[in-house]
Amino acid sequence: MFNGKDEELTKTSRFFLEPKNSTHRQYEALRAYFVDKLSSEEAARKFGYSPGSFRVLCHQFRQNPDRQFFCPPSKGPHAPKKKDKVRDKIVALRKKNLSIYDIKEQLKETGVQISPPAISTILKEEGFAKLPRRRDEEKPHYTGPEAVEPADVRNLDLSARNFRTKFGGLFLFIPYLAKLPFDQIMNQAKLPGSVQIPAGHAMRSLLALKLFGNARSSHVMSEVLDEGLALFAGLNKIPKRTFLTEYSCRIDPAVYPKLMSAWFDALSSLGLARGSSFDLDFHTIPFHGEDAIMEKHYVSKRSRRQKGILAFLAQDGDNRVFCYANADVRKNDQNDEILSFAKFWKERTGHYPQELIFDSKLTTYPNLNELNQMGICFITLRRRTKKILDSINKESLSAWRKIELKNVTRAYRTPRILDHKIQLSGYEGPIRQMAIKDLGHEEPTLLLTNQLTASPSRLISRYARRMLIENNIQDGIDFFHMDALSSAVAMKVNLDLQLTLMASSLYHLLGQDVGRGYEVAKSRHIFRDLINTSAQIRLKENIIEVQLSRRAHNPLLISAGFQGCEIKVPWLNSNLKIDFK
Repeated sequence: MFNGKDEELTKTSRFFLEPKNSTHRQYEALRAYFVDKLSSEEAARKFGYSPGSFRVLCHQFRQNPDRQFFCPPSKGPHAPKKKDKVRDKIVALRKKNLSIYDIKEQLKETGVQISPPAISTILKEEGFAKLPRRRDEEKPHYTGPEAVEPADVRNLDLSARNFRTKFGGLFLFIPYLAKLPFDQIMNQAKLPGSVQIPAGHAMRSLLALKLFGNARSSHVMSEVLDEGLALFAGLNKIPKRTFLTEYSCRIDPAVYPKLMSAWFDALSSLGLARGSSFDLDFHTIPFHGEDAIMEKHYVSKRSRRQKGILAFLAQDGDNRVFCYANADVRKNDQNDEILSFAKFWKERTGHYPQELIFDSKLTTYPNLNELNQMGICFITLRRRTKKILDSINKESLSAWRKIELKNVTRAYRTPRILDHKIQLSGYEGPIRQMAIKDLGHEEPTLLLTNQLTASPSRLISRYARRMLIENNIQDGIDFFHMDALSSAVAMKVNLDLQLTLMASSLYHLLGQDVGRGYEVAKSRHIFRDLINTSAQIRLKENIIEVQLSRRAHNPLLISAGFQGCEIKVPWLNSNLKIDFK
């Protein structure tokens, strides 16, 4: 048996043999190797290291043998803390009625770097209360941003003068906007406005930022002195961040369907081509706050579910332009959104859309039946369940037939298909199911359609083109910044999505007029080649001359008829003339 002394020795020896933290363990392991002359393998095994990691530890110690393993002694002289050195200075400066940021700048000039929170802590310890709000004349004078007069349409100055703007490309959109009753549309939709900033001028300000690819409306603060940006909107100065970010909060949600319908009708008068086949999809706009009462939706680019706004988008499959959007989709209603789009299209054009293309999660089988009753053709995917796959795999090889996909630039052009008519729960009558192999996927792809006699090659090729909507949604995310809405920005998703629709259609009109492949180019491509240019603006009597800078793609704009283009601009009461260097 152990006596008390032996037990005490055991406890003390275990302190060295069984270290409790990583630094102590490293010290004892290195000491066992270098002093007690244990082998590398024995020392590693004794203190729980792998042989490789212990060799690395020994190498690092040889490189830095002076490393500290122990804390410095608690007694003895210590250098005073930095804030103790400057405490008296901080107190003296606060007695001069300076804020913590003013004190920080004063100390910085004397070579002392200290953060505002540290200054605040010292002042609280000394018993100082927060400063009351001071008038501008009471504050120290520092160099800061230049103050700009408020935006006011009544102060718009069109007197003769010249100036330069970095937003010259925006004026290429004015010929389209000038042909529309833009201000009338905004007033009829009952968008909010004032005598100082009418509804049309507010929306043009927001649209200008969207057309130029600004990530957030708050970024306008760096451009408030640009006269060209303000002139595009028809104001003396572009509205500042506080106005633009809260403007959407003043809009009644019932306004957006009216605005979208009016914009749709107006663009038809400009000759924007309308197709007959449409690609439909949902997109989740993530919300990065904590307390909002929002539903969770699947975010594909993050492969997870998170809080966000579920937006429904419809794209013209022929022209690749968005023609419908809704950001008020709830989980309980998302399956019926496809029917809402069909009704919207009939109200605007007098007939239902001819063909709809979408994936398996967009709607339900009863809604497919309703689409069929409306006479709308559709192509969708079917989810691959184990029961369906087992049934397909039991089919003989002779039941599969090979087809050739034409006019499709892809590696897999000769898939094999199994073409059947089946019955679905909630769907009246037969529906066509095609199982497709050799498309580059491990499992067969299942297509459902009510087009019972159409060529399999056409159906597969058409559904393959639907993937372009995902590319165009990505274009909206990348260039029009659909996902740049977070808890820090008070721009309502409904308004931002409507502005994205408007900007997307204007870009498509421009690309349609320029031609040469720009009809189907992404907005970022058009912006880079045609829009992102500065200009010299000359204001004369009743005319605004915009001379765009010389660029490689200007000949395309000239051939499209923009050279010498002169058009009456209603919100400026002047003629706009576009020219090139």
